[in-house]
Amino acid sequence: MKKLFTIFTALFFATSITLFAADNTPEPPAQFGTITVHITGMTNLVGMFGVSLYNSKKGFPGKHEQAFASALKKVTSSNDSVVFEHLPYGNYAVSIMHDENNNGKLDTNFFGVPKEGVGVSNNPKIGFGGPKFQDSVFTLDQKELEITVAMKYRIAS
Repeated sequence: MKKLFTIFTALFFATSITLFAADNTPEPPAQFGTITVHITGMTNLVGMFGVSLYNSKKGFPGKHEQAFASALKKVTSSNDSVVFEHLPYGNYAVSIMHDENNNGKLDTNFFGVPKEGVGVSNNPKIGFGGPKFQDSVFTLDQKELEITVAMKYRIAS
């Protein structure tokens, strides 16, 4: 009986030490949200528009293949929306291109000025060299976030 008590006591303490040593702190739940991008001011209701969502300045605003997420949609009205779901909380910027002639690229003039519509989040004033990520960045820190991007057309198409 004494031997059985000793074995039971040893197992109890070994289990107790294991239970107390284990880190039972729960992982904080990952936080995800949805960004709805409202696009306003498309002047020509032809072609497609591409919306790219960047989570770093790498590739912003024109290298859509480096974007965190992208969407392509047929233009059907002067105002439209694109929804990006299940995004981790963090900083993002949006870039939009209106491909009016469906050639899969943003047409520019000799100086690199877009001939087709463009837009970026926060609607910053765009000077030479195009928009900067830091001027276009916003933070997703809630379940649902809506932003509005106004399209800009520099040269009539």
